[in-house]
Amino acid sequence: MEKTIAYGKPEYFENRELSWIKFNRRVLNEARDKTIPLLERLKFVSIASSNLDEFFMVRVASLKDMLHAGVKKADIAGMDASKQLELVNQDTRELVNLQYSTYNRSLLPLLNQEQIYIIDAYEKLTEEQAAFVDEYFEKEVYPVLTPMAVDAGRPFPLIRNKSLNIAAVIEHKGSGGLFGERAPEDDGVLEEAAAQENGKKEKEKKEDKKEGKKDKKAKPEFATVQVPSGMARLVPVPSKNPEEKVFILLEQVIEKNIDKLFSNYKVVCAYPYRIMRNADFSIDEDEAPDLLKEIQKQLKKRKWGEVIRLEVEEGIDQKLLGFLKEELHIEYKQDIFYINGPIDFTFLMKMYGLAGCDHLRCESYQPQLVPEVMPGENIFEAIQKGDILLHHPYQSFVPVMELIRQAACDEQVLAIKMTLYRVSGNSPIIASLAQAAENGKQVTVLVELKARFDEENNIVWAKKLEQAGCHVLYGIVGLKTHSKIALVVRREEEGIRRYVHLGTGNYNDSTAKLYTDCGILTCSEAIGEDATAVFNMLSGYSEPLSWNCLAVAPIWLRKKFLKLVRRETRNAREGRQAYIRAKMNSLCDQEMIEALYEASTAGVKIELLIRGICCLRAGIKDVSENIEVRSIVGNFLEHSRIFDFCNDGHAEVYMGSADWMPRNLDRRVEIVFPVLDEELKKKVLHILDVEFEDNVKAHILQKDGTYEKIDKRGKVLINSQEIFCREAGEAVPKEDKAYQDRVFVPAEPVG
Repeated sequence: MEKTIAYGKPEYFENRELSWIKFNRRVLNEARDKTIPLLERLKFVSIASSNLDEFFMVRVASLKDMLHAGVKKADIAGMDASKQLELVNQDTRELVNLQYSTYNRSLLPLLNQEQIYIIDAYEKLTEEQAAFVDEYFEKEVYPVLTPMAVDAGRPFPLIRNKSLNIAAVIEHKGSGGLFGERAPEDDGVLEEAAAQENGKKEKEKKEDKKEGKKDKKAKPEFATVQVPSGMARLVPVPSKNPEEKVFILLEQVIEKNIDKLFSNYKVVCAYPYRIMRNADFSIDEDEAPDLLKEIQKQLKKRKWGEVIRLEVEEGIDQKLLGFLKEELHIEYKQDIFYINGPIDFTFLMKMYGLAGCDHLRCESYQPQLVPEVMPGENIFEAIQKGDILLHHPYQSFVPVMELIRQAACDEQVLAIKMTLYRVSGNSPIIASLAQAAENGKQVTVLVELKARFDEENNIVWAKKLEQAGCHVLYGIVGLKTHSKIALVVRREEEGIRRYVHLGTGNYNDSTAKLYTDCGILTCSEAIGEDATAVFNMLSGYSEPLSWNCLAVAPIWLRKKFLKLVRRETRNAREGRQAYIRAKMNSLCDQEMIEALYEASTAGVKIELLIRGICCLRAGIKDVSENIEVRSIVGNFLEHSRIFDFCNDGHAEVYMGSADWMPRNLDRRVEIVFPVLDEELKKKVLHILDVEFEDNVKAHILQKDGTYEKIDKRGKVLINSQEIFCREAGEAVPKEDKAYQDRVFVPAEPVG
């Protein structure tokens, strides 16, 4: 009789938040890798810092909300919010300590060896440099600053999320107070009040003397100054040695000259600080009469979100810290991080572009041409020849932009429909869509307003598209539209033909050079029909009874994935060929993990490539011994989602926008699509083959939940990202090498 295993035990799962911290540690480990060029290592310190900011603003904030609301529900690993916060606090402190020790002990000395200096103390400047910095403060910085005193008449100001500030303790120098000596004409008016006040003070002194109390010192006052976010944080300082690059941080310049902001006051001490606010908000969409206005209203509330993290310089004056705690309503010591170095490492990203430092960076990579779509070629004719696979950033994103640009100008095109989740700041796709509407095409665009931290940007684009005459949708109530799909309807001699782009990443020409994603261009009739059904579902109340090819969340996708996993389980038990290979950003859905455990127990070999969060535990006896999990952290952000199911030797391959997370499977509109063309399927399987052989950038999940890099001794080094860069270049015919990946220039800017 077959043993029944309970796969839902809490000990079989990793906590989501702790798994994310492990991911960010892998990012930080790239900064500790001595084989990586120095400026690349600094970049990874910056990325880890930026990641941690968002983690606190969203995930830690959500846990705090649960704690305040008294929610006792445990996660899949058996932890309630209180326990999660305790462990998150512990692990993030270890991560921050590692981050600063890496910077202070490794990266700064290496920068100095390259004659690049970030001055960490004003006293280390030469006299000439100090004079330059003081003059810079007087001419450039001083006019921008607004010192904010805090007293009975001036309440503590709004401190903006993630802004860097300097808090100071100040004391009166003399009797004149903040505005100096009184004018003679004021004496008569205030004489009586002053006498009364002096009499009161004398009486208090006599009473104190009787009780044996010492004379009271002048009461300290507090003030705060925001470090201007619009100014460069790294201030270049001239050096007599032309080979040297010397910088000082803007907050140090302000801190050294802060007394100039408070005339007639003595600055007792001044220290920088920074806060994180709760940036997670929810909207009752059923009750919101206008989603656009409701989101705009919620964005304003984000400015006043609860302070969930305070960063202060190590050694901060305790009175000053007490003042900040009181004014920022910080109750718990675990919300305070004492920083041994510059607060907020995101400024290090600015170091990456230093002139004259090419030897400290990886060689820049230019996305290669797609052989099936050469510059100047008619995109529709190219797609008619057969489905086209796109592999970004190794291959150019231009064909996707060309599809929309050519559709906007093509007289035979009747309609363009797209979903937009995140787009670039000056998006050529937006420009093409606007032009298409102005040219009389029917343009329908779903702009997802609830894309976190892109809400304001998306609102701007939505309004501009509406002004150009596009039909703009704001999504389905209660769901985020995360799918990546574009549909072009064209009248041709044979009749109406639909051209479709489906992808794993956003329609963002900027991130397409940084994120690894896949997509296909097709005019398959079956996929075209499904694409039409998707947009009818998004714009109306249509709910298809069946699909030709696509699997769509939130209704159908979970069932599809579970069916595919369970088929492999059944095949393994019946002695047929069975395996599962899947690549995604995150895996934390309990039902999917339990299905994988059951498949593993049945003998299915499972290989998972999970960049970020993974709540599955590998190597559990009799549960997950057949599961291997790896994570690749490299120069490009791994973002594609690819799924390969053996199907008894007849592999089924899918790509799409969805991870195996509850939000993707149940609360978002997602699309997963099959790779139908056999030649394209081979190319996609090759991508997985190479990534599962990577032994340079891959980390392997161990039984104890840690991740370790592969021992490379005696092995041929395989860096998947470098291989794909090389292969993309080799795929371009020699006669086309003269073409460079041209800059896409929209026909006309929007608005």
